[in-house]
Amino acid sequence: MARKLITTLFPIFILKIILGTAASAQTPNIPAPPIIGAKSYLIIDATTNYEIGSLDPDLKLPPASITKLMTAYVTFQAIKNKQIFLEDLVTISEKAWRMEGSRMFIEVGKKVSVQDLLMGMIVQSGNDASIALAEHVASSEFLFVDLMNQSAAQLKMTSTSFQNATGLPDQDHYSTAYDLSLLAKAIINEFPEYYKWYSTKEFSYNNITQKNRNSLLWRDPSVDGIKTGSTDEAGYCLISSAERNGMRLISVVMGTATPKARINGSQAMLNYGFRFFETKKIFTAEEEIINIKTWKTASENLSLGVSDDLKITLPRGSFDKLNKDSDVPLQITGPIKKGQSIGEVAIRLGEKTLAVQPLVALENNPNGTLWQQARDTIQLWFE
Repeated sequence: MARKLITTLFPIFILKIILGTAASAQTPNIPAPPIIGAKSYLIIDATTNYEIGSLDPDLKLPPASITKLMTAYVTFQAIKNKQIFLEDLVTISEKAWRMEGSRMFIEVGKKVSVQDLLMGMIVQSGNDASIALAEHVASSEFLFVDLMNQSAAQLKMTSTSFQNATGLPDQDHYSTAYDLSLLAKAIINEFPEYYKWYSTKEFSYNNITQKNRNSLLWRDPSVDGIKTGSTDEAGYCLISSAERNGMRLISVVMGTATPKARINGSQAMLNYGFRFFETKKIFTAEEEIINIKTWKTASENLSLGVSDDLKITLPRGSFDKLNKDSDVPLQITGPIKKGQSIGEVAIRLGEKTLAVQPLVALENNPNGTLWQQARDTIQLWFE
């Protein structure tokens, strides 16, 4: 019977390796986030999910036309899955044509491409375009809403309920600043080829040109999306995203009293985040962090690192105060496979642990020769 080769770890004996020690753990003083006159807001780093500032981020509120981010997300998924195509021509229904509120002015019975409908919804916030897309993807808005809620569940938007594809008022149609930040991040990360459309400043259809309602696109060159929304019930809302020096922030502002308040508030939150916080890469994926001794293996040494880049967001001036240390078993015997978890590395600021990542083998290290194994067996008796 074949024997299963098992790498033996001895977790009772742990070697702690100090990779970097800071002299002082006191972080710089920073001011509180600005007061912006919103019912709820949240600003996060889009890469690390670090919360820079918030006010009632779990408060359920009507999202108004920010709903169309989910309408777009479900449509993008259908395109990705080759269920529909950007070139598809959609016959406009009477329901889509009759939609109230903001419109791209499509006409009943006419054929409009999926791409034009997406642009009409993203840039012009067309309720008519939203219904046309919903009907094309799922045959009806009712069935499309089910897809919206399925996607919300998959994104862990646990405090969100969609009842339509447009964001028109419904007492059971709501979301939170936190949930909407998850949706915005999903669009940015999963569909970068479509996210760029959110920076489009104006779009023309049927000889009618309409400007993007996100006026931050004109005010701040670092802003490249993402969506406004407003109804009497919701007030004025805006999700915005900006990137400066490789750091991307997402700001969600909900329930302001005026269009100016949502723009000024969003700008203030973005400026605050970029001014007082920074995101840095601590470790690069598959680069050696430490080199350890192994036993009964072809090579006596093994490089350990992390599988993915590790980035951390902190108040500016805090990174030179970080402590980095790793815990690895004292005795590790082969065979060892690339990617195998062997210990962990921790990043700490004073007494607070900021991140813990598994340390993995960066290469295979098979069993050594019979002579190597016999030699190491004897040496281990004296360890």
